[in-house]
Amino acid sequence: MAKYTILTTDGKAKRAVYETVHGTIQTPVFMNVGTVAAIKGAVSTADLHEIGTQVELSNTYHLHVRPGDELIRQLGGLHRFMNWDKPILTDSGGFQVFSLTGLRKIKEEGVYFNSHIDGKKIFMGPEESMQIQSNLGSTIAMAFDECPSSVAERSYIQASVDRTTRWLQRCKDEMQRLNSLEQTINKEQLLFGINQGAIFEDIRIEHAKRIADMNLDGYAIGGLAVGETHEEMYRILDAVVPYLPQNKPTYLMGVGTPANILEAVDRGVDFFDCVYPSRNGRHGHVYTKQGKRNLFNAKYAADDRPIEEGCNCPTCRNYSRAYIRHLLKAKEMLGMRLCVLHNLYFYNNLMTEIRKAIDKHCYKEYKNNMLASMAAGDTGGK
Repeated sequence: MAKYTILTTDGKAKRAVYETVHGTIQTPVFMNVGTVAAIKGAVSTADLHEIGTQVELSNTYHLHVRPGDELIRQLGGLHRFMNWDKPILTDSGGFQVFSLTGLRKIKEEGVYFNSHIDGKKIFMGPEESMQIQSNLGSTIAMAFDECPSSVAERSYIQASVDRTTRWLQRCKDEMQRLNSLEQTINKEQLLFGINQGAIFEDIRIEHAKRIADMNLDGYAIGGLAVGETHEEMYRILDAVVPYLPQNKPTYLMGVGTPANILEAVDRGVDFFDCVYPSRNGRHGHVYTKQGKRNLFNAKYAADDRPIEEGCNCPTCRNYSRAYIRHLLKAKEMLGMRLCVLHNLYFYNNLMTEIRKAIDKHCYKEYKNNMLASMAAGDTGGK
């Protein structure tokens, strides 16, 4: 059983440690997204160690489709398969229910998919999702849920949330069964439930109360950053987080920008993940404390400074903006890799600074300074 210990608070911001079978997680934490058991952008697990990654996140649905969770189980589980010795969180495949709209049919028993790779018919319900994640042997498994559109009708959202709650009980029962089996790779696999309800505060709060009673290992807030405004997201967090157990981790799924993270920490969230740092990096967009830079811009052609002066990432310690821009323009993979490494380091280091600010009880000041600095933007010249 994992142990979550709050070390200190600063307003609603929480500074905690989460002890798991695969190591201790310092929170607030950003989980680096490796959808198919690798970070897009030619980033290895050795790189992840160097840039301060605490948790790697992989996708249940994608790994089930290719190479297959049974194969990964035969090879000793996801940790051994990808040579990563720290915590791994696997999401449940539920988000694919949302994103593969034209390829799925939702029923009480689960969801019927067509594979996005070869069109093959797939069925996934709560039990199947838990079985796949058990085969992967991740540290934290996410409950199987539906992530409805934020603009769906209220009646649809309510019915969806009720079904997600029923699915959560089935996930919990199946997880307990799997963890008791002799052949299970990780018998201490943890289960996080997911709060849904789109942008309806009352549905969100009622759902939070219902799942809080189920005594899970952690609680996620799903269904945000899917089309609603930042203000709506923050309003939902203000409403919902107080109803989730304070003595368990709170995870905001798929969020987001550095500004989103800074605001959500201030509202009591302590786990995050997002594809932004790797996706933007692959397109030459890099994060700095002075805002985001587009290294394709001509003004960087002869700029011999690192991406961000004072940054201690492997990219900034060794290469100039001019060189990275050249690589990107020449379509050399190294350019993409160096940008992704910098961005992931930036996010991981941002979390380190956030933890220090909470420790020192100066988080509001730190947040406001960072938001002002990043909003000022990239002025370019020397």
